[in-house]
Amino acid sequence: MTVATRGTQPVEVVDYDPDWPRRYADERDRIAAAIGEAALAIEHVGGTAVPGLPAKPVIDLMVGVEDIERAGPAVAGLINLGYEYVPEFESQLPDRRYFRLGTPETHHVHMVPVSGDYFEEHLLFRDWLRSHPQAAEEYGKLKRGLASRFRLDRDAYRAGKVPFIDTVVAAARREAGAQRS
Repeated sequence: MTVATRGTQPVEVVDYDPDWPRRYADERDRIAAAIGEAALAIEHVGGTAVPGLPAKPVIDLMVGVEDIERAGPAVAGLINLGYEYVPEFESQLPDRRYFRLGTPETHHVHMVPVSGDYFEEHLLFRDWLRSHPQAAEEYGKLKRGLASRFRLDRDAYRAGKVPFIDTVVAAARREAGAQRS
């Protein structure tokens, strides 16, 4: 399947599946075995990482590396596991390497530097939703609404989530700063 035809797959948001954490753990272990010490961290991110949250049924993993420009062996390890490397998205996010697995897709991997904003913001957002059930509920409603409204437009679906995500990340940063003081 080409990039263009994958992009036309409908946006589907489903009820939380209690099996998602196990699926993440299984894949985390496969990735860790394949890329070893190149991965400084492997985190479960995205909607499937928040208990009770409706999400697209794709497990998102974030692999933190020291230096994305020297991540070649880690990239090769993921390709050897059957992941498709998708370099087209690097024009938008040059510090990220993106991979997908399965047809239909079952897993996405975002390889990023652990010292970068992408890594920090995804953990702040995930952890905020995990510890603030009302925010997670609001986000779930937003995702369902956007998925029905933009069923065939993934870019519009993503863009519709940005203001909510930015607000949550800002609140999480403020809270983290207050706790350090």
